[in-house]
Formats: sequence, structure tokens, C-alpha cells
Amino acid sequence: MIKMMDKKLVVGLEIGTVKVAVLVGEVLADGLMNIIGVGSCPSRGMDKGGVKDLEAVGKCVQQAIDQAELMANCHISSVYLALSGKQISCQNEIGIVPISAAEVTQEDVENVVHTAKSVRVRDEHRILHVIPQDYEIDYQEGIKNPVGLSGVRMQAKVHLITCHQDMANNIIKAVESCGLTVDQLIFAGLASSYAVLTEDERELGVCFVDIGGGTMDITVYTAGALRHTRVIPYAGNLVTNDIAYAFGTLPIDAEAIKVNYGCALGSVINNNESVEVPSIGGRPPRSLQRHTLAEVIEPRYTELLNLVNEEILQLQRQLRAQGVKHHLAAGIVLTGGAAQIDGLVDCAQQVFNHQVRIGQPLNISGIPNYAQEPYYSTAIGLMHYGQDSLNGKLEIGKRTSVSKWFKRFSEWLRKEF
Repeated sequence: MIKMMDKKLVVGLEIGTVKVAVLVGEVLADGLMNIIGVGSCPSRGMDKGGVKDLEAVGKCVQQAIDQAELMANCHISSVYLALSGKQISCQNEIGIVPISAAEVTQEDVENVVHTAKSVRVRDEHRILHVIPQDYEIDYQEGIKNPVGLSGVRMQAKVHLITCHQDMANNIIKAVESCGLTVDQLIFAGLASSYAVLTEDERELGVCFVDIGGGTMDITVYTAGALRHTRVIPYAGNLVTNDIAYAFGTLPIDAEAIKVNYGCALGSVINNNESVEVPSIGGRPPRSLQRHTLAEVIEPRYTELLNLVNEEILQLQRQLRAQGVKHHLAAGIVLTGGAAQIDGLVDCAQQVFNHQVRIGQPLNISGIPNYAQEPYYSTAIGLMHYGQDSLNGKLEIGKRTSVSKWFKRFSEWLRKEF
């Protein structure tokens, strides 16, 4: 059996409301990611991104890890872990520093980002990510990479993503109960955007929505920069519950009906189509018109998408007032388990008045076809994130502390010798 240190392996773990998913990827010599292991199981003990039953979550994680280890023929010791939930917050901040020499150095960049993130965050919150948006040197704006440029003063705009400390501690504790180490905790919406979005979409302006079972993770990019993140604690499980109550069937059967026969827009359904609905209490199954099923599903999806649209409109007003590019020329990209339903694109286009596509993971090889579905976007995004970490392409905020440690160590060596 291969140990993780014997190869460049990266493991992504998503513990969602509906499923636990594990993907094992091998970083190849050419930099590509090759998936060699997949594990998943129904999730128990989670609700809207929060741990409700530590023991139940641990058992689910262990089951998914065991499957992935068996397929990949390796021993998993650490994972990149996704986090979502209503306790996720964001804020945009600005840092300003003098340029230390005739031109900007990497240390200047790290200093200005450190200044920007040295702000007060919400009580009992911790910073998950510090993501630079752009830089300004003297009066030159919109700089993406300032290293080597000349000037006197540099300003950095950064996007901070934070989470509640207890929320983070609980999900980490569940993973560590399986003997695993968490390499890094990553906002699920950010991870899945890495897997699905293209650079052109980020540059043109795009709203990315990962619709899961318990939450909708929103990330908005304009001019190539992340401007806004938000978690809405309502998602696909509401649709499942509506089906269960409307037609008197178990939630597990309602979920299967939603995925296999559901439609978010009734007008695209052939009226003659029918669905068999399992009953409870030993009663025989019933036949249901698919159009009748859509009459339950469509209003709920429209409601969920309108919550996202309200968030977009509010953000666009704020960006417009700040003089920041706010147009979403690339439209809306939807992904996640609850995005796998017929008619969703048409329904969403009516709500957003923008072009809409269903996003699937990109630039991945070696995985079974089912792992290329929106269902696995977050887990695949975690591996992209881990690959960048191995290649040294971390967010600047994550590198700063390491850089400063080496600087202090070098100064100590000079003093000693």
C-alpha cells in the first residue's frame, strides 16, 4: 500500500448536509491532477454546514476515507477540508505601506497585504482566507502584480473570508477523530469556484452559486477579483422536504424522486410523463404525473434563486457606489448536488435575466464519469487548492508568516556567524 508521502498526493474532503465526499488526486510531473481514489457516503450528523452529532460525522468520514483508500491503494493521513455554513462572513479591506526601495519587492507585497488583514473581524471569528484583489502604486490603479514596479506608496485591496471559531473547531475535531490531520480549512464556495470557473468568467464578471443540500455558497468575481462571498442557509433539502410532505413519502425516497424525475420548470415537461412514488406504512406505491411534481418543485427553486438574486443586486449597488466594476457579463454559474435537476437553467434565466450555465469540474483526469458531475465540484476544488499549495501558489496571506520566519532565521544566522 502506498503512503501519502511516497507520491505527491492531495486529498479533498467535503462533509456536506447530504453527502460526505473524498477524492484522492496525484499531482503528475506536468502539473496535472490525476484522480486515483473516490469515496462517498450519505451524511449524518450535519446540518447547514454545522456539526450536530460528532460521533455520527466521524463514522461517515471514516467510511468515505476507507472507500477512497481502497480504490487509490494508499493510506490517507491528511486532508484539505471544506467548510460552509451561515457563520461564514466576508469583508473587503485596504492596506497602505511605503515602498522600501526603488521598486516593489515581494516583501513589500507581503507587508501591504499583512497591513490590510490586520483589522478587527467579528467576535469569535477567525480568518480563513486573505485574497488580494488589486494594488495601487501612487496614482496607478488596477495593478495585479506590483513586483518590480517603481513608486513611493503602495495600496492593496484584499478580500477576507472569516468563520466562527467554534464552527471550525467542531468540524476539525470530527476529522481528527478518524486519525486524520487537516492540512487546511477552506471555504467550500471558494474551493468549488476553483474547480468550475474559467479565468475569462472571473475577468468578465460572474456570480458562482454552489447549491448543496443545506446551504447555497455564493462567490462573486468582477475584473478578475473576488468581491463577495456569502452563505445562504437554505438549499436543496427544502425541495426534498416539500416533495416528502406533498406526496407522503420518506425523505430518502423524495430525494431520489427529485434527482431522477424532478424539474424546476413545469413548462418543459411532457404532460404524459408519470412517476412512481413509494408510500409509507406498507401502502402500495402511487403513480404521479411529472408535471404535478414540478408544481411543487418550481416555486421552491424560484424562491431559492430569488434569494441569490437579491444578494447580487445589493452587491452591485455597493460596487457601483464604490466605482468598482459591477457588471456580470459572464452571467451566473450554478453547481452542486441540487443543481442536477432538469429545467434549472431555464428557471434561473427567468429569475436572473442573465445567461446561466451548470458548472462541471474542469481540468481533471483519471476519474470515473460520475465524479465529473457538479456533485463533486467542491471536493475537486479542494484538490486544486491543495495542488497550488504544493506548488507554492498560496494566497499571499498564507505565505507571509513563513516568509517572515525565514527572514528572522536569516538575521539570526548573520548574528551568530
